[in-house]
Amino acid sequence: MSSVLQLSKTLVHPVRNGSSRCIRTSSVLLAGGRRTTRKGSAKPASSSSTRLAKSLQPTGKAKKLGSLHVAPAARPSFNRDSAPHSGRAPKEPSVAAPRKPSPISSLPSKPQKKENAGRSTEKKHFAVLAHSERAERRATLRKPPSNPLEEHFDLSTSSSPTGALPNDFTSPPLLPGLLQSLRETLGENSTPTAIQSLSLKHLFEQPESEAKWKEYLLASETGSGKSIAYMLPLLQDLKHTELQSSSSSRKSSSKSLNPRALILAPTHELSRQLAGFAKKLSHNIKLRIMCTSQANTHSSARNSRTASKMKSTIGDIFDGESGEMTIGSGRRPSHEVDLLVGTPMKLLELERGRGWNWEQRARERALQIGAKNAEDPDTTQEHSDPVRKFWVDEPEMGLENVEWVIVDEADVLFDPDFEESTRNLLADIASARGQPVPVLPASSLSLLQDTPPTPDSPQPISYPFNLLLTSATIPNSLSNYLSTYHPTLIRLASPKLHHLPSTLRTQHAKWTGGNKDADIERRIRRVWAEDALTHAKSALPGASPVKLSKVIVFCNKRSKVEQLSEFLGSRGVTCVALTGDADSRKRGNNHHLDGFLKSTDPSQNTSAAPEKARAPKAGSSNPAVTPHVLITTSLLSRGLDFGPEIKNVFIVDEPRNMIDFLHRAGRAGRAGETGNVVVFGRGEGRGSGRTDEMRKRVSALVA
Repeated sequence: MSSVLQLSKTLVHPVRNGSSRCIRTSSVLLAGGRRTTRKGSAKPASSSSTRLAKSLQPTGKAKKLGSLHVAPAARPSFNRDSAPHSGRAPKEPSVAAPRKPSPISSLPSKPQKKENAGRSTEKKHFAVLAHSERAERRATLRKPPSNPLEEHFDLSTSSSPTGALPNDFTSPPLLPGLLQSLRETLGENSTPTAIQSLSLKHLFEQPESEAKWKEYLLASETGSGKSIAYMLPLLQDLKHTELQSSSSSRKSSSKSLNPRALILAPTHELSRQLAGFAKKLSHNIKLRIMCTSQANTHSSARNSRTASKMKSTIGDIFDGESGEMTIGSGRRPSHEVDLLVGTPMKLLELERGRGWNWEQRARERALQIGAKNAEDPDTTQEHSDPVRKFWVDEPEMGLENVEWVIVDEADVLFDPDFEESTRNLLADIASARGQPVPVLPASSLSLLQDTPPTPDSPQPISYPFNLLLTSATIPNSLSNYLSTYHPTLIRLASPKLHHLPSTLRTQHAKWTGGNKDADIERRIRRVWAEDALTHAKSALPGASPVKLSKVIVFCNKRSKVEQLSEFLGSRGVTCVALTGDADSRKRGNNHHLDGFLKSTDPSQNTSAAPEKARAPKAGSSNPAVTPHVLITTSLLSRGLDFGPEIKNVFIVDEPRNMIDFLHRAGRAGRAGETGNVVVFGRGEGRGSGRTDEMRKRVSALVA
């Protein structure tokens, strides 16, 4: 009987609340062999290309040659109002009147100790002591928590004095025509942001050193106007050069395209939007701008052909005597282009000829297939044929006149996926201008600057053109690369770098444990219900129908994009699903993103010009007719300027790193507009530890 009682005591453990919790016998027997694990699973250390730079302060050789300029905070940070009772002490109790001496004098009075007399004046009421303890506890809680991203980024290092920054767009320094176009685009009362003020101060002044070419890095948070910050000095310099120099000073080339400036972007959608924005800014100063990612075709009237024109064209092709067909070079007449916008691979294709790397890609694919065949000898050897030869078209672009190169989203274009094409293009430009530079190896981004210089250390690179890089996130790999190979580069940074916009509110949603697609749909309809409620409270009789806000949903995998799009479509929510291999991306325009990207027509931008806003089209507020949800991957998270209708961003998959999170969340709350970013995660159970860690990191990014 005693053994039974001992076993029952072992299997029953008391809990603090008084109840008991039973443990199965198998759990007791296996408890010693199990290893206790924490709530979340440990993740491997991230690489230098996904960690934010600890500091933008130049290191190594760049300490003496380069500089860092950080714009001062435009206004004090927001502080929540204190509680009404904060700082107030409870009222002291009224001191009782002294007690009258007893008329009976026979009783001897006890002498009062001096210590008690002195202590009575210093002793505080218990409520005062309790209040002081609570005040001290609140003061400790108000201390800013330790930033979980301190090991990744720290901007507390000293920067060079910036002096007074311009607080308005004026002429000078801007050309009158450029200023007029800027006012028409942004509005009459627009003022420069922090990064734009730094650009007006540093990029419009002539360099004091003997070096003719400039090297700058513009680093600022998403939605802060970095495109304007680098386009204004670029377009103005191109116009100045055109007015001061004659056309004969330009180097002649037999190529059809001879640009004077290049803008590199990672995606075709961003290239098209940047080209359209540059055309708007240069409308009054008349510069020729072209996009390689766009279908630059003539109008339909110009493409029309009559029977007589077709007869003359066929007569030119076929020889009248022999009847043989004559194939010309197909080279278009050479014309001047001031600014060319495109992806690095597309620009290399124009400069080296279409198909220049097809043989290399085929050879690499053959090596991969050969390696697979060696591992599995049972496979057939049908792919063991020699690599075929490919025809390479003639180059269409000359690089002799390039004086400006803008690398937008520099952290992506110097990432391992793009760095080879980006560096090859920069080296080709330098060679075409008569100053060749070595093509850097792929491992140069991982160099550390803490090691002392040696004779074998890499030498700085000096490009014979103005180089300007811009990004909202500066990883360690890019910062190390710039310090090593571009020590004279001047870094211009905003005070809110690597933070979310102040107008963007973060929310966290928990999965219910059932269908995740249904949870997403429920959250989308909740957003629309809030829009309808707000409209019902403020709308007047006979007002227009409610205007529902649009939502961007970011996923990690294209299969998730297709699955969620199919589910929402079955639930009556029309959406646009876009991945890297979508057919709509091959049409040469951004019409597949109509209604989401910021319109190029100022009259359609209700926030910039509400008096010119057009009446909504029929069905534009019906999510079953007009798409109100855009589902995509990180493809559209870089640089694209979405319209003010994008009020909400849903992040349904945990981002691979905080750099991806910053760019995804930054598609809302742009240019001072309010927005929300909703992060989905597990509230309890397996995986909730990673959700808690993600919540802490997101809270550290709030400006």
